Amino acid sequence: YQGRQSNAPAPGTQVSNQLSWCVCNNCRDMPTDVECKCCGQQPEACISILPHMAAYILQEGHLRLASRIWNDVRGLDDLLNRGEISKQLRHAAYCQYVMWQYGALGRGNRVVIPSCVVWRIRDCFPDLLGHYTGQDLAPRP
Repeated sequence: YQGRQSNAPAPGTQVSNQLSWCVCNNCRDMPTDVECKCCGQQPEACISILPHMAAYILQEGHLRLASRIWNDVRGLDDLLNRGEISKQLRHAAYCQYVMWQYGALGRGNRVVIPSCVVWRIRDCFPDLLGHYTGQDLAPRP
């Protein structure tokens, strides 16, 4: 899936043409019906604008450390070019969010991350060309 350049308002901003499946008013359209998931909170309590989100999920230093640990465990090299770093930080943020909300899911288990959270992460660590892949929900052996 190639992401769209979004002119959507910043998280926490009221939207007049809200998506039918969104309660928090911070979601944006997603490429598949499965990914069209809201956090389910009222606008003032949207998970994407909570202080915890900024502290646990969006701190670049924490994400770099988490990414480095994960890469060491998997025997991967840290990525150095700017576009790849942003991609790596997005991935680390998605993993941190899942760990924060659900704990360790175990190999092959997946959850859908709410659109409001996905876009908050993408806004903080954007792809230079605005191209994003959708969530990989296929079970792994």
